[in-house]
Amino acid sequence: MVLSVETRSTAVVIPPVEPRKLAKVPFVELADGRLQGVVSSGSDIERVYVSSIGAGTHGLSCSTNNNRPCGGLRGAHPCKHLHALLDEAEVQYGRGRVARYLRLDVEDGRPLAAGLKAHHEPAPAATVFSGFLRHLAYLELPGSGEPIPELHWFPSVTRAEEER
Repeated sequence: MVLSVETRSTAVVIPPVEPRKLAKVPFVELADGRLQGVVSSGSDIERVYVSSIGAGTHGLSCSTNNNRPCGGLRGAHPCKHLHALLDEAEVQYGRGRVARYLRLDVEDGRPLAAGLKAHHEPAPAATVFSGFLRHLAYLELPGSGEPIPELHWFPSVTRAEEER
């Protein structure tokens, strides 16, 4: 018997469209009205950038984890961190889903960034970064078959398992 999403106490995991390499963009999510995530610095292993693009507004934000503005973000032109975030979001969620979420109108074959009507709009980097750190903390927990109370919302099955 397959339970509908409305009657389940767990959410269904939607696997990535393609496998992702986490070294450059370890954290990407469509949340809080933004495409947001953490992007590794290309020059300093100790530095990461918190980058985001507002859904609908296309407001761009990029700063280091200690709130220093990205030197490559200039007004309406996305920096390399935002380009990397868009690329990884496409791998994680698929081009169509990202375009719909951000409300982009972009022709097939053109990069998603071409559909941005962008401007600089500071976003709460600390919130995104703390969410990333919370996710990392779960990697440090010892393996256990027991439930973890703070992960009660986490799905126990994938969509493929549910359809069986």
